[in-house]
Amino acid sequence: MAVVTMKQLLDSGVHFGHQTRRWNPKMKRFIFTERNGIYIIDLQQTLSYIDRAYEFVRETVAHGGSVLFIGTKKQAQEAISEQAQRVGMPYVNQRWLGGMLTNFQTVHKRLQRLKELEVIEQTGGTTVMTKKEQLVLSRERIKLDRTLGGIRDMARVPSAVWIIDTKKEHIAVGEARKLGIPVVAVLDTNCDPDEVDYKIPGNDDAIRSAALLTRVIADAVADGLMARAAAQANAGRDGDGSDKPEPTGQLGTNEPMPEWERELLEGKPAATATVETASADATDATLPAAETTQPDAAAEATQPDAEPVTAQPSAEAVPSDASIESSETAPNAPQDPSPEQSAEAGQPAPASS
Repeated sequence: MAVVTMKQLLDSGVHFGHQTRRWNPKMKRFIFTERNGIYIIDLQQTLSYIDRAYEFVRETVAHGGSVLFIGTKKQAQEAISEQAQRVGMPYVNQRWLGGMLTNFQTVHKRLQRLKELEVIEQTGGTTVMTKKEQLVLSRERIKLDRTLGGIRDMARVPSAVWIIDTKKEHIAVGEARKLGIPVVAVLDTNCDPDEVDYKIPGNDDAIRSAALLTRVIADAVADGLMARAAAQANAGRDGDGSDKPEPTGQLGTNEPMPEWERELLEGKPAATATVETASADATDATLPAAETTQPDAAAEATQPDAEPVTAQPSAEAVPSDASIESSETAPNAPQDPSPEQSAEAGQPAPASS
């Protein structure tokens, strides 16, 4: 589907150029004819150049870039602010401050000052000031908001600029070319096409023409933002691993799992617990057995291989009952030798009483 139709261009008056006496010879290749002293722009070429600019802006925004909308002439102020705010891009529709791109560090400081003044006013910090101090701060805030209000959220120089009427915005064009920022602009018959990277031949003086072409660029920005969001969403899913096959044991979040797989996964922890319990019981049973076998092994190691045979006492060596009784009754009294023992020893036997 075409970005814009020929009928829309004709209805908006995009084909009208400047008077024949106010033209740039470099724009000759974009002029279709001359009618009533006014050049007519070739809209067939305009359509092809619109498609190129649309694709460039879309790709720039899709890769994280930003586009600065510039148009300070009265015919373009409303369209610039409306379409830029619609897609959340910075814009300048009042006087262009010199160095807004080449001296962005200083401009950024003024943006910080604007935010400070807004915070002071919102928090009621001006209530403790005198009327003159309040008036000075209010005037400063209004002036900064008028000139820099459209770029309050711009943290760095843009990736591209969209300009309506390059002759009026020649300072902005020069700064963008000095920094190497691509310029996308409407070229009327009095403009220089060599200053623009992505040119769109058309009428830059009519309100309807400026509004239509600015809306086309804003649509390209919106398309690029959607493409960027889709790419970030895909990258987030790839980083989380939701598109990859999930390992066994983890329930899927995107698709329901089959019944058999759910039963298998739910039964796996129970089986694992049973195996662990059985192994623990086996370990507890083997520990006492090992402890009891260790002393037996030590005892077997200390015993000799063959037990020594001990001599049994003979019957003669067994003491009689009389000797046991005499030893019990008189353990300390000396015993008299018997006659037989005295004879054998050669001593006289004791006399009997």
